[in-house]
Amino acid sequence: MSNTYGEWLKSAREAAGLTQQELATLALMTRSHISHIEAGRRVPNEEDARRLDMVLGTGNVLTSFRPGAEDEEVLADYFAPVRHLEQQATTIREFALSFFPGILQTEAYARCVLSMAFPPPTPAECDKALVARMERATILQNPASPVVWAILDEGALRRPIGGPEIMAEQIEHVIALTESRRIRTHVLPMSLGYHPLLDSMLTLMWFKDQPPAAYSEGARTGKLHDSPAVVEALQGRYDLALSDAMPRDETLAFLKATARSYRGHG
Repeated sequence: MSNTYGEWLKSAREAAGLTQQELATLALMTRSHISHIEAGRRVPNEEDARRLDMVLGTGNVLTSFRPGAEDEEVLADYFAPVRHLEQQATTIREFALSFFPGILQTEAYARCVLSMAFPPPTPAECDKALVARMERATILQNPASPVVWAILDEGALRRPIGGPEIMAEQIEHVIALTESRRIRTHVLPMSLGYHPLLDSMLTLMWFKDQPPAAYSEGARTGKLHDSPAVVEALQGRYDLALSDAMPRDETLAFLKATARSYRGHG
């Protein structure tokens, strides 16, 4: 994103005579988050921007002119800041518990997932959300970056979202990406019983010029983590799960057999 927003925040903070830590304390944020915003590496969510406006006495300027705010109408409030990081990441590692990761979803699968929201979205709302999700997937059009690894819980493969045909198409899409070596995919078999990521979905992100971050999500909630200790702990849980997952070739064979099974039902 343009750094105009970050520079404006820094100017307003300095005019108020506040350090980054003082502003962070007053706005109920972390100093590192303020630093990333000022450097143009992060975008505050709407609530953070409102608190910054309140502390700095800037009316609603920081809220109204957040980069990408116009796109957030179709994104959950807790996910909107993550979308910007996703576009900047050099490496992304995904764990999918119930649904395929958003950047790997086909249009038909994504439409089914989005239509399941409650309260049910209108067709227009669903279309807008679908466009936003498909735009996220364009990061895979670059043949080399970001490097993407995906761990899929077997439950995400067994749950027939949209029916056999849509599931077969979704799995075949992941197979194609994996065989082309654009992504690396591993399946965690249900026979494991417990694994370290069983409680939520997880995205890990690395960047060229900033510390790594993590994002975890549950039912209607999501949390962006940038505390080094928390991110390191989540990376460790991901590594443990990866050690229990099927190897790449075994995963491909499993994906192909599952897709054939759905085709057979169709």
